[in-house]
Amino acid sequence: MALAAVPIACEAATSRGLDEGLTKVDGGTLRGRLAKEVWSFKGVPYAQPPVGALRWRAPQPPKAWTGVREAATPGPICMQKIVPDNGVGPGLASEDCLTLNVFAPAGAAGRRLPVMVWIHGGGFVNGSSGAALYDGTQLARQGVVVVTLNYRLGRFGFFAHPALTAETPEGPLANYGLLDQAAALTWVQRNIAQFGGDPRNVTLFGESAGGMSVNRLMAMEAARGLFHKAIIASGLGREQGQSLKTAEASGEAFAARRGLKAVSAAQLRAVPAADILVAGDLNLFAGEAPILDGKVARQGPVAAFAEGAVAPIPMIIGSNDLELPAASAGLLLEKLIGVPEARKAAAIAGYGSPAAYAEHIATDLVFAEPARTLAKAHAGRGAPTYLYRFSVVSAKAPAGMSGAVHGADRQYVFQTLAASPWPTDERDAALAKTISAYWVSFAKTGDPNGPGRPRWPRYGDGDQLIDFTNAGPRAMATPNAAPLDALAASYPATPTSELGR
Repeated sequence: MALAAVPIACEAATSRGLDEGLTKVDGGTLRGRLAKEVWSFKGVPYAQPPVGALRWRAPQPPKAWTGVREAATPGPICMQKIVPDNGVGPGLASEDCLTLNVFAPAGAAGRRLPVMVWIHGGGFVNGSSGAALYDGTQLARQGVVVVTLNYRLGRFGFFAHPALTAETPEGPLANYGLLDQAAALTWVQRNIAQFGGDPRNVTLFGESAGGMSVNRLMAMEAARGLFHKAIIASGLGREQGQSLKTAEASGEAFAARRGLKAVSAAQLRAVPAADILVAGDLNLFAGEAPILDGKVARQGPVAAFAEGAVAPIPMIIGSNDLELPAASAGLLLEKLIGVPEARKAAAIAGYGSPAAYAEHIATDLVFAEPARTLAKAHAGRGAPTYLYRFSVVSAKAPAGMSGAVHGADRQYVFQTLAASPWPTDERDAALAKTISAYWVSFAKTGDPNGPGRPRWPRYGDGDQLIDFTNAGPRAMATPNAAPLDALAASYPATPTSELGR
């Protein structure tokens, strides 16, 4: 599992062939496709297929292939229940899914461009890197190399059982999805120079479960040095994850439903993939992922940030202004996560009314308050930190949408408005160009600011953020500070009791 000390094996190799669409990586030679002045290389294996004896094991380096591998289409999506979501790409689901996609601007050979590595969301149970929503072309056109990756999902990616724990004396490896992400970052270190990227200037960014993954990787010792900046979008923060003991009990219950009692690791690996898929998805809000295995994931993000256990790298963090707008969803999540009764009156007062509390409690409890808390902790240790709120609502969005819902920011960051679930217009295109430029500037320099854009203040120079609104970006003091303060005060000063404990 030694992932951080990575020799850049291909760095010295020639990348002149990139201008002809050919490049050599670990495993062999790839042929890409040129469109809109960007070379794309899709479906590139960064690890061996995690099937058979490799199911529920740490990812292994990819095997070599002969000849030229055509890299025109994304690889299969990881095993998941297919849902109508624009974050799920085309293609069949398969356990053989550990691939990534690279987007490099034409003429990038030998240039050492900044690298942006994307981790998709989907509650750790769905999503894929090949979705049109995550096409890296427009980002790459701004002078960066973009990588999007698949990782194991659901019980293929987050699973524990005593039989599996027993075969890993170096420590349990229950978070296979996180290990996949670290393996992809290792691949980037070894190979990205072949696409004109700089392995010493890598920004890791993700949304929802992808943002949660960035949080975890910032605290993972084995991932230190694999990336140098972080962007966390709607990445929660108060979640703790389930204990290894609880996860192992869940694994035993799964085996029992299969009629397996005295279970060996080999028997578990022989269970058909389809049976694992229908056994039930992970419940993110019940804290079933990640698993606190004591090795890959040791503690929740708030505790890790508070203790300074995360990499002190430049960070952007934020959320959307109405991630989970339904009052019923808000009350349900409030019940799951819990605001102590003694603090509830103060929290309601901060919102001004019980109705406003019901509408915003889910968004603030799950997303906005943790993002601000993590920003405070990170900035307090001297790391450059930038907080944001995304409030854009397209003029053509469904009627009654009063705020930016969960995931609405992605098509603006990638400038992939054609993949939006609702129509967009020229104003949306202009906003997307601006928002994307902030992200790219941050990837290049560690500072999102640049000419022609409103200045984004560093967090810590006051309780400030930038709000991406329909009228454009606006720097301001945190607009809902009172209710966020009330929510933050409802937790212990030393983070121990968190979501999914």
